[in-house]
Order: sequence, then structure tokens, then C-alpha cells
Amino acid sequence: MELSTSILLTIALAPLVGCLLAGFLGKVIGRVGSHTATILGVAISCGLSMYVLYLLCTDAAQVYNHNIYTWFEIGKYTASVGFLVDKLTAMMMVVVTFVSLLVHIYTIGYMHEDAGYQRFFSYISLFTFSMLMLVMSNNFMQLFFGWEAVGLVSYLLIGFWYKRPTAIFANLKAFLVNRVGDFGFLLGIAAVLYFLGTLDYATAFANAPTLVGKTLQITQNHAWDAATVIGILLFIGAMGKSAQVPLHVWLPDSMEGPTPISALIHAATMVTAGIFMVARMSPIFELSESALSFVMVIGATGALFTGLIGIVQNDIKRVVAYSTLSQLGYMAVALGVSAYAGAVFHLMTHAFFKALLFLGAGSVIIAMHHEQDMRYMGGLRKYMPITWITMWIGSLALCGVPFFAGFYSKDAIIEAVGESHRWGASYAYFCVLAGAFVTALYTFRQMYLTFHGKERFTVVHDDHGHGHHVEHKDDHGHHEPGIMHETPKESPWVVTLPLVLLAIPSLVIGFFAIKPMLFGGWFGGAIQVHEANDVLGELSHEFHGAAAMALHGFAQPPFWLVLAAFVITTYIYLFNPSVADRIKNALKPIYNVLNHKYWFDAVYYIVFARGGIALGRALWKGGDAAVIDGVLVNGSASLVQRIARGFRALQSGYLYHYAFAMILGLILLLGGYWLVGQ
Repeated sequence: MELSTSILLTIALAPLVGCLLAGFLGKVIGRVGSHTATILGVAISCGLSMYVLYLLCTDAAQVYNHNIYTWFEIGKYTASVGFLVDKLTAMMMVVVTFVSLLVHIYTIGYMHEDAGYQRFFSYISLFTFSMLMLVMSNNFMQLFFGWEAVGLVSYLLIGFWYKRPTAIFANLKAFLVNRVGDFGFLLGIAAVLYFLGTLDYATAFANAPTLVGKTLQITQNHAWDAATVIGILLFIGAMGKSAQVPLHVWLPDSMEGPTPISALIHAATMVTAGIFMVARMSPIFELSESALSFVMVIGATGALFTGLIGIVQNDIKRVVAYSTLSQLGYMAVALGVSAYAGAVFHLMTHAFFKALLFLGAGSVIIAMHHEQDMRYMGGLRKYMPITWITMWIGSLALCGVPFFAGFYSKDAIIEAVGESHRWGASYAYFCVLAGAFVTALYTFRQMYLTFHGKERFTVVHDDHGHGHHVEHKDDHGHHEPGIMHETPKESPWVVTLPLVLLAIPSLVIGFFAIKPMLFGGWFGGAIQVHEANDVLGELSHEFHGAAAMALHGFAQPPFWLVLAAFVITTYIYLFNPSVADRIKNALKPIYNVLNHKYWFDAVYYIVFARGGIALGRALWKGGDAAVIDGVLVNGSASLVQRIARGFRALQSGYLYHYAFAMILGLILLLGGYWLVGQ
């Protein structure tokens, strides 16, 4: 049977209806009405998405690829709104709607005191609609619409607390950096239209082999391979949206937004849009070794070097943010070695455990009364047992400990890179292997600083034993951190329930999904890999089941690196905390490099921000003020004024002046006739 168009439309539009109700009628229906409408809309989408995935997995339904509405037709070019729903799409739909549903529920507890409650629910529901339009699209035009829509909603959510200057700076930064990537993405879509003559996925992928041998003259003396140009341009779009080096700088600053959007947008869904897009475009990327090497090297660089920054972070959310950058690098590496299924598999497992870690960090922030610095936490496990246990599950999954979800996807990527002989594979293998050690370092450090060791905060009580807020300030007038007005406590059930529900797939989803998704051809025609590039096919000969893979993982280098990091962090943060400061002082130059984030922000600010301001000022003063206003506008006016002043002097009003002018004119006229006669 074929999937119902009405079901797919309901999946896409139900969150939009909730968004409109909360956005335009929020004051009428109130807080309860707003969160009820949006949660119901996303719940309907989630339930129907799971139903669609079930039908596709059981072969009860065929792949759906139809246009719903034709936007425009210009000659042979057509732009439509349509859906392509195969197993790749259905899996993304379930991940997006399930995580979004839990984030909606979590938001009830996290944002209950915020004045923008209804507005926030409207935004996150609009984001869900935009993301669904992106992943369900069957053509490049609709893909670009969803791509830009999630970017717009991300801008609105990062700057949700618009009275904070840091939030406004962060959302402007995210918007501008993403525009750089989106410019490349738009050029890539234009190149697809130019070479393949269509915006429809199915037609473009069917015509993709015709790209072989075609070139594009970009530089004067060198013709570029068409497939390489398209692949690199499309991936530049992914570099912006999926925060790949060097367009990664916006994601850590986006932590200025409320924690629920950190989980929804910057861990589970929006930042993975670029990974999904490259996997969807596998028929094109498979035609260019150069484009795939480019993807792999960029991803490997991010996997290791952005992870290193996480080691020196003290803000609990920023540690998780740099972890996201690192894991997105792993996904890009998998794409670069043609292990598209491995990248998407890691995308799925990462969505669960990273959303869990972000929401867990938010639960800690609630308990600590919006204190985010881990140096003023410690010993929270006895106050927050559910948050503590679930975050440990997420952390072990992130580190790739055998039997946890992250192990299966992360280990498969490392093994796939080891099998690849593509240019840059050796560098990538070193980065992903070293990245396993780095990931464990900052993850265990975060857990120990937050939940273990002695308490590094003070609860000030009044005479009756009740906590109260005391205004402690330092010499500069800043509030002194570590002073709390009441003892931390576990978050309410609307916060802890999503943590538990995310912890379950973080534990088991990898065990059950690895065989069909990586080695069972589960994606079918949605992902196309040339036989010579099929590294996962090579690994399948050594796969003997999920349990055997996990047991074998205990003897592999990634696990030993994780174990080494565990031993180091346990010794330092549980038994000898002073070692951390000694290491910091001994490695001061390296610490400074990491603390300044390799000076990417400084360079961008000096070159592009200040450079843009300087260029704008030069154009303003030199071009607008001096040339346009001074010469063209004011200069023209003053010239006319001077000419008019001269003519005005001739109009004296005296009769003898006019008579003299007439006689003078007559003399000149006669003189002219005489000269002509001669």
C-alpha cells in the first residue's frame, strides 16, 4: 500500500497549528492553553511519524514520493511542495518529533516563571514544523525553505531573552555565520539546476551520472569537476548549519538561549540538518573523491580540536556545546569515508543522549538557581538522584562505553575510517581516535565537578532555618557566585520525565538498531554507495552481532583511551583536585590557546566585523558624504545656485540697463554678420 497524503500533511502541519494558536491567541488561551495546543500538535506528529516508520519497516507501505502543490512553472523548470518519505526520512521524522515532544514537556517546568512562556512554545513548535518540512521535502526548493526557516527560528530562540545584550550578540552572530554557509548552499543548488536541469531529488539523482566529465571554469587556468563543485558548495551549507570548522563559532554562543532550545536545536535536530542533507545527496557526493575528502578532513579537524576546547570550559552548557561540535565532526568524517549510514546512525543515537545531557544540564541549572559555573557546584548527586543517574547514562553513551548507544555508532565510525584509503583518511583516523580520549576527559570532568566531590556552594539560612537570598558582592560590585538562598532539590516531574524517557534509548537504541541500519541495507535506495567506497560493507564481514561487538569493544583502543581518561579524571577531581591547577599552570600556553578558542572569534571580529565597519565608514564618508552628497547632490545644487546668482545680477529692474544690453546685443549681432560676410 502507499502512505496516505493526509497523514503526511497532518504530521507536517499539526505543529504549525499549535504554533499559530500559541503565537496569535496566547493571551486568550493562556499558558495552559498554549502548552496544551503545542504539545498536542507535536504529539500527533510524533505518533503518526512512528506509525509511518512502522509501516515502512514492516514493508506494509512503499516509499512515498509525490508533489502536493506546484508553486511555479517557468519553461522547463518547476518548483513544487512535495514529500519524499523513505526509511531515512521516517527515521528523521521520529527523532525530530520525539525529542521535540519531550522538550515541549520539559519546557513547562523550565520556563514556568518566564514572561515569554506562550511565545517560547510558539517558537519551538514553529521550529518543529520547519524541521519536518526540511527532512520530508522531495526537492531542493522546499529543502532550502526548511533550511532557512529553521535558521530563522534559531535566531528567534537564541535571542529569546532579547533584553540581554549577550543574547542579542549571539543570535546576530548565529544569523551572520549561517548566511555565509547558506550562500554556498544556494550556489550549490544553482549548480544542480544548471548541470542537471531539475530541482526534483529523484530526477536529479537519476541524472547524477551525467555529471561525470562535466567541468566548470571557476578560475582562469583550471576547470573544476562539476560533481566536486556541487559537493563542496552543498557541504559549505552544511558547514554553517551543522557548525563545522571554521563556521562553528556560532554554536557555543547560542547557549545564551534557554536550555530547552539548546537540546532541541543545537543537539538533536537543526545542527544535524547538514548531516542529513549530505546523506540524502549521496548519489552526487559519490561522484567526487575530492569533495568527500574535503568533508572528511573538515569533520576530523572539528572532531578533535573543538573537543579540546571543552576541557577548559567551566559553564556546564558550554561543555555540552563543544561536545556537540566534536560529535558533529564525527558525523562529517563518516560522510567523508562514504559511511553515510554510519553518520545517520550516529546522528540518531547522538540526538537522544545529547538532548538528555542538555536537559540534564538544565535541570542542574534550575536546582542551582540559574548558576551555570561548575566550579560552584559539586556534591549534587544526593540532592538530584534522577538527574545524576540519567546524566551518567548520557555521559557513558557520549564516551562510547560498550553496550551504550553511543558506542555502536561511534565505534563503527572509527572502524570505518580505519578501513578507508581515501586521501586524508590517516589524519582523520588519528583525530577520531584521539577524540575518544578528549571526549571522555571533558565528560567525566563535567560529571565530577557537578555531582561528585565536596559542595562548592553555600546555602545561607535565616534564624528560622529557612534559606534566604543574601546580596554578597565582590570588590567590583558583582554578585558573588556560590551563594544560594535554598538547598538544591530534584526538579519537578515535567523535567525529570523527559530525562528518563531519553535515557532509555541512550541505553538500548544502539544495541537493537546497529545490525539493520549499518549492515542490513535498511536504508535501501535512500543512500547510494559505490561498491569501491563501501567501507561499511567491508566491516559487515567482521560483524557477528551487537553483543559480540560490544564485548570485542572492551579490547579495542577507543575503550582503553576512555578508561585512561576515566582514571585520570577520577584521580584529579575526586582525590587530588589541586592537580588540575598545577596542570593548568604547567601547560599555560596550551591552556591559553584553548581558552581563546584558537582565536577564531578574535580573527573574525577584527577582519570581518571591524573590517566591515571600517569599509562601511569609508564608503559612508568617502562615497556617500563626499562624492554622492558633496559632489553629485550638494555640488549640483550649489552649481545651479551660482549660475542662478549670476543671472539674477543681470535682472536689475533698471530701464537703462536693459537698453544698454539691447544695444550691446545689436552690436554683437552686427559684428557676427560682418564676420560671416568676410
